[in-house]
Amino acid sequence: MRQNQIHAAIRVVRREVRQWREPVVGLVARESDRDPFRILISCLLSLRTKDKTTSEAGARLFALAYTPAALLKLPLKKIERAIYPVGFYRTKARSIHQICRRLLEVYGGIVPDSIDELMTLSGVGRKTANLVVTVGYRKPGICVDIHVHRISNRWGYVKTKTPEETEQALRRKLPKQYWMTFNDLLVPYGQNLCQPVSPFCSRCKLIDYCDRVGVTRSR
Repeated sequence: MRQNQIHAAIRVVRREVRQWREPVVGLVARESDRDPFRILISCLLSLRTKDKTTSEAGARLFALAYTPAALLKLPLKKIERAIYPVGFYRTKARSIHQICRRLLEVYGGIVPDSIDELMTLSGVGRKTANLVVTVGYRKPGICVDIHVHRISNRWGYVKTKTPEETEQALRRKLPKQYWMTFNDLLVPYGQNLCQPVSPFCSRCKLIDYCDRVGVTRSR
């Protein structure tokens, strides 16, 4: 994909994703009036967990408490029961307690709005930090998960080996107007059409733009 094709490609993706379910973090953001804390916790729960499971676990947890102070008062076992069966639920329950404690002790109970500060919180990596900054605070950032990494490379738009490298390459190349929504668009596109193994290339309206890097089998 050439640089001058990215605008047309994103227009196509925007039209296509309307037919699919909204990613869980976007749904939480909309329902919570973009509460950075609930977005942060939902991001944490979503790691290595399907959206449906994340959504149900988040709903159970936030029905018990949805502020750092209130969540910190909950016993770990109660948090574990609420978020089960998300992946690594015991580890995530401990991270939730540690995050709440640090937010209260260091940030006055407010989720920081910088990537570097967010990454000092337990269990928070660049993907989660970028998502909180962009979705929760509407500040520039590029959240690169496995879908964004795979599709950007499959298009031939970047040539990178890790999500971290992809983020930096996109920061240099992707027009800034698309930074905050790139993840929202490519996640459902990757879940439903541009899948890791045997993507649905015959149904993809980006066929004229995509270099199909690494695609050996498609449908």
